[in-house]
Amino acid sequence: MENNQVEQKYNKWIILLSVAIPVVVALLFGVNLRKLGYDVKPLSFLPPIYATINGITAVVLISAVWAIKNGKRKLHENLMKFAIFLSVLFLAMYVAYHMTSDSTKFGGEGAIRYIYFFILITHICLSVIIIPFVLVTYVRALAQRFDAHRKLARITFPLWLYVAITGVIVYLMISPYYIN
Repeated sequence: MENNQVEQKYNKWIILLSVAIPVVVALLFGVNLRKLGYDVKPLSFLPPIYATINGITAVVLISAVWAIKNGKRKLHENLMKFAIFLSVLFLAMYVAYHMTSDSTKFGGEGAIRYIYFFILITHICLSVIIIPFVLVTYVRALAQRFDAHRKLARITFPLWLYVAITGVIVYLMISPYYIN
């Protein structure tokens, strides 16, 4: 299959996933199974796990950049697939937690409150924006359009890394306010 055909084959999926993932997450975020009468236990053990997954994702992304800069293309490819898997795993746990648990309010006051909300809002916005960037960057590699892949990866990498790192920061900042 020609390179352009590979990209065209995936374009509809990229658009669909780039829209569907944030919409489904937003809808499910508003669904609390316990409030709907289901007898489910809150999955309160998940936040430190998915925060750890965010941290691991950051390390994997940095390792993947190191790998490609050192000519280890197969390692880079495997690390990037693992980073995508980790992001999907994070998303599943994040949604499961919010469907079974009440939202936690940030209790900090003063300047730290503004810092927290700045980090949180930029994290959320970029976590939506990063979806098509990751997918297009990945498909360009699949299509073996490595110049275009590399050009977009220079944007995708720092955005994705920011989302991963700020996910950990948001967890660390809000974790004192979790009710067990």
